[in-house]
Amino acid sequence: MRLSVSHVEELASLLREAGMREIMPRFRALGAKDVRAKTGPLDLVTDADEAAEHMIAQALSHHFPSFVVIGEEAAGADPSLLEHLPDADCAFVVDPLDGTANYAAGVPVFGVMAAAFIRGEVVAGCIYDPICDEAALALRGEGAWTHSGEGRRMDLRVASPAPVGQMTGAVSWRFLPEPERRVVCGNLPRLAATFSYRCAATEYRLAAAGHCHFLFYNRLMPWDHAPGWLLHREAGGYSAHFDGSSYMPNHRSRGLICAPDQESWHALREGLLGHLP
Repeated sequence: MRLSVSHVEELASLLREAGMREIMPRFRALGAKDVRAKTGPLDLVTDADEAAEHMIAQALSHHFPSFVVIGEEAAGADPSLLEHLPDADCAFVVDPLDGTANYAAGVPVFGVMAAAFIRGEVVAGCIYDPICDEAALALRGEGAWTHSGEGRRMDLRVASPAPVGQMTGAVSWRFLPEPERRVVCGNLPRLAATFSYRCAATEYRLAAAGHCHFLFYNRLMPWDHAPGWLLHREAGGYSAHFDGSSYMPNHRSRGLICAPDQESWHALREGLLGHLP
């Protein structure tokens, strides 16, 4: 199956509906029983995550019946679901609520994400922001753009290259092992500024729109990164795993650096990881 712009816009519409019906009505209205820890106190799930995923999965199965649908919460309950992703002819991965810790704390920085795969290749992605009622969309080979609930469209473009000392970007070092963690944190002052919004959906949108220069991640679950990786790529950016190899959604721990271009990527790689023993 070949996806078109209309398919991606249909995907955005399905994510928007889940955001409006299941996520926003619960925002800042959760009780203690509505928020639970999964693998630990920093890994949360809420009733909104589960309800939104259920709604999105049902809608995708109806509108795209040939696609396997793999949601974050379903895969958390049954990790074997991810084994179907590399070999499936057509598949969606879904993050029903990225930035759950922010959402549970009442912080308005979260998003809904999904990516489409054809024979293991990421071909479409969407990140929906329920607060702003705006979706960022990408179709492989067709570019990246935003689409507001009111119908406004704007093409996306990454920031222009800059020296490392003038770059700003998101650095997620929480899942870095040692000695990488110590080295990266020690090298952060080489950059102009770094931040973490605890929400890849927001960070990828910022980078794709040119509002920061780079992104740096270590743990790479496909629902967290496949939609944003394609968005960044189609907005003109360059990315690779820490070892310089091309991003592969089935690689979950090889790190990822997204930059304006290949030269910037190498400069960032050296600036942040170049002093490893």
